[in-house]
Order: sequence, then structure tokens, then C-alpha cells
Amino acid sequence: MGRLEGKAAIVTGAGAGLGRAYSVGLAKEGASVVVNDVAAQVVEKVVAQIREQGGKAAACVAPVGTRDTAEKLVDTAIREFGRLDILVNNAGVIGSARFTEMTDEQWDSVLQVHLRGSFLNTQAAVRYMIEQGVAGRIINITSSAGLYGQVGNANYCAAKAGIIGLTKSNSRELARYGICVNAVGPMARTAMSDTLPEKFRTEFYARQAKESTTQHLGEPEDVVPTIVFLASDESCYLTGQVILVTGTIGLI
Repeated sequence: MGRLEGKAAIVTGAGAGLGRAYSVGLAKEGASVVVNDVAAQVVEKVVAQIREQGGKAAACVAPVGTRDTAEKLVDTAIREFGRLDILVNNAGVIGSARFTEMTDEQWDSVLQVHLRGSFLNTQAAVRYMIEQGVAGRIINITSSAGLYGQVGNANYCAAKAGIIGLTKSNSRELARYGICVNAVGPMARTAMSDTLPEKFRTEFYARQAKESTTQHLGEPEDVVPTIVFLASDESCYLTGQVILVTGTIGLI
């Protein structure tokens, strides 16, 4: 407890699943957290949960993927907590379709949130960090799908692969400022994965449980220790890495 005391974090897509777990986990370690999502009701629930547990949190209700939202996220952290040290680019959507049938809207909407959102949010955050001399932490959420591909999700795979490239490039460019940039690919049950068709979801969960060292598909809380480590001063030597957090040999 207290590894992030005095630091302020932004977590996007934090209203449920992995994002909620990251927000609560960072707050338990002492970080003040800006909780972001598109629905005010779910954001306020997470903010309330953190405050009930003795932590500090503020809401930022806005859709990720625009410059206005990126600036609003940073402004919220500075206004509410006086600083910004950590950014977790977690927000995501999915628009599954066979490649030959994928629409422009399905392609653009997924790239907009995952990749463009990560770019814009990071740019706004690191401008502040560089100006203030903050040796910050950028944690991008990717997926093994970005490394190995996945049938029916070319848009998602392309976005997650793009996030890996963005992570690698930013880690080199920002190292001179002491800013560490890493990516995490969680293999865990998420609010987004629960929107997949029931047949696919049931088969996927069953296969992952069968292949898992722990005999269950990971839960969001299983990923939190890695996020906390990357957000902390303990990770100062680690940058430009892609860490797949999984107890399974299967691919998402």
C-alpha cells in the first residue's frame, strides 16, 4: 500500500471491467485517479467506490478519440489534483465483422477509440509532463490480437498492433525526459469481451480455462499488480516493453 502516494493518474474506459479494476487498484496504492468513460452513471459508481475505500477520485465523462477529450482529461487531473503522473490508455470498443464485410464505420470507430485516442491522450499528457519535469508513466493497453491476429476483428487487431508501434516509438522519444512508456496485453474477462456473441464467448472462455495454469480465465484484478508496478517508481528502468499478462497459452 502507498506505492503511488502523492501521484495522480488518468484511466480511460474506467467504468467497468479492466478499467475499473485499474482505477481501484491505483487508488488503493495512494494515487488520485481521474475516472473516464462515456456514461456518467458508471463513472460515478467507480468514483464513489474509490472514495468509500478512502481514496481520491474525480470523474471525467467524455468519449475518447478527440483532442477535446484528451485536453479535458489532463485539465481534470490538474484542476482536481494539481498534477499528472500516470496515464492508462484503456478505453476501447469492438466492431466484429468478416473482413470482406467490414464497413468504413466499423473500421473507423475502432481505430478512433483505441489508436487515435491513445495518440491524443498521450500527446496531451506528455506535453504537461515535459513542461513540468515529471518523470511520468504511460501505460497503453494492447492485446495479443495485435501480435498474432484474430479472425473477424481486423480493425481491432490493427488498432492494437498500432498501439504497440506507438508504444515503441514513444518510449524512445520520451526516454530523455524520464518518461516510461509500456504496453500491457491482458488476458482477462472484460466488459468488452462480454459483448461478443454468446457462442464465441462461451467457447473462448472454456478454451482459455482449459489451457490456463490456474484453470480459469483471468479476472480484471489479476492484471492490476502489473499496472501498479508500471505506474510506480519501481519501473523506472523499464520502457518500450509489451507485457502479456496471462495464465494461458491461448490467444485472445
